[in-house]
Amino acid sequence: MGVGQAGTRILVVDDDADVRQVLSEYLSTHGYEVALAENGTAMRKELERAVPSVVLLDVGLPGEDGLTLARYLRERHQLGIIMVTGADDVVDRVAGLEVGADDYIAKPFDPRELRARLKSVLRRLQPSTSGEKPNAAKVNLGRCRLDMKARILSDDRGKEIPITAMEFDLLKALIEHPNQVLSRDRLLTLTRNREWEPFDRSIDIRITRLRRKVEEDPARPKVIRTVRGAGYMFVPSAS
Repeated sequence: MGVGQAGTRILVVDDDADVRQVLSEYLSTHGYEVALAENGTAMRKELERAVPSVVLLDVGLPGEDGLTLARYLRERHQLGIIMVTGADDVVDRVAGLEVGADDYIAKPFDPRELRARLKSVLRRLQPSTSGEKPNAAKVNLGRCRLDMKARILSDDRGKEIPITAMEFDLLKALIEHPNQVLSRDRLLTLTRNREWEPFDRSIDIRITRLRRKVEEDPARPKVIRTVRGAGYMFVPSAS
């Protein structure tokens, strides 16, 4: 399915009816199938109807807030999550990434910027068809195993561990450059995120999340190591 083609389902979760209507009209005119929800209860009902490709999720929802719902989504579904935050609320952005959001956008936003970020997340969700190494289809990562083709991370008992599209891309970039120090800027390039300009901690937050999943002792990482002042390095011999 191409990015933006009819049938790519987007779920907008926002308590503001005007925002829902504007986004529904805008995204529909660009070929997306749009579902709307005003809160967590409505969101769950829409998920029962059909699981979307991406959820656009407002942080400041009454009752169950967006961060709680993002955690719920990440634990149960493989989909993209874009958090909508306050204009200058870095705390919400950090928290959103920590619970597994793929991206964020601050209010007020230009719908064209939202569409660009949406397309970027959808691209990362699509399996890569080029550059894959046949002898690296499955890679051991500490206490886990990554199936590169299926994009599935599983623990030593075979239980699947949810990962975001960006987390997969980070793992893939590190795995394809073993024992090489990759700077944050280089990782952004390798994960095809040059059009995205995140705040400085975004890569670090995702690396921390990955270490909690794959390392035997996340406080003393052996698989994804930090090279102080330079970046990160994948060490396959330790996995």
